[in-house]
Amino acid sequence: MKNNMNTKPIICFGEILWDIFPSGKKIGGAPFNVAYHLNKMGIDGRMISCVGNDELGRELLTKVKESSIPIDECQITDKYDTGTVIAEIDKNNEAHYTIVEPVAWDFIEWKDEYENLVKNSQGFVFGSLGSRNNLSKSTLLRLIEVAPYKVFDINLRPPYISQESIIEFMKKADLVKMNKAELRLLLEWLGKEYTSEEEAVKYVRKNFSLDGLIVTKGSKGAVYCDQYQYIYSEAIQVEIKDTVGSGDSFLAGFLAKRAQGFSILDSIKEAIVLGAFITNHIGACPVYDLEEFQKFRKNKSIKSNTFVEDQTIN
Repeated sequence: MKNNMNTKPIICFGEILWDIFPSGKKIGGAPFNVAYHLNKMGIDGRMISCVGNDELGRELLTKVKESSIPIDECQITDKYDTGTVIAEIDKNNEAHYTIVEPVAWDFIEWKDEYENLVKNSQGFVFGSLGSRNNLSKSTLLRLIEVAPYKVFDINLRPPYISQESIIEFMKKADLVKMNKAELRLLLEWLGKEYTSEEEAVKYVRKNFSLDGLIVTKGSKGAVYCDQYQYIYSEAIQVEIKDTVGSGDSFLAGFLAKRAQGFSILDSIKEAIVLGAFITNHIGACPVYDLEEFQKFRKNKSIKSNTFVEDQTIN
């Protein structure tokens, strides 16, 4: 993603669904969450997905439109129900999910218009869950091939963890985001012993020839690594209402800031603040506007360290 103002859309692919909480249902799905927060940040975020021809699907599309996201790229199927996830929050405010299958977003069919949309975008965002079914995976792989900038948010959701697919996506991606647990699992798959966080991050970035690698660490902040620099930024402390969607909002904050022409460091800081802002709310896509977020961000100081290598990190 180039470091200058870019008005082209960012396309998100995969699951759009209802998160069913004890208190009621909320719109969700990691790729949709990213698109939602991109739009809140002033970026044209689009969504390629599929919903069922049912009441939940119609309600979902209404919510998408209310979020100022076009529904043109969302397919409707008579064969499968709209996606749902049963979400439970434990005593530590961590979310645990039961993901219903098969559902509509498992069957995202290829459409020729998707190719031009993705080809003319500034970024294509996808995760691992949206590829659990071969039909959606086939569509995803075709779109990856035409995407100018590929963003893979690993976002593992047991039991839908395919080592083969994740390695395949890692090899195709330009920017990858993962959490600390996913970093350790990836190292295990690669047969590499974990010795230190920095060494692990640099190893994974180099192994897959990534333009950039982000590792989120919850209350301990995040790190970013590319060919030239290694950045560590601390988190900011807020009252945690729940953690659903915090990683998705983090990614949206980073991509939005980059699309607006800001530096990697500024983008990481924006990501941390937006992630914190969302954990201070209930649900992955709370109702808010840019002014409310900017008010929250004001006077938020984030400590960070940037290490520029004497020689390029090849």
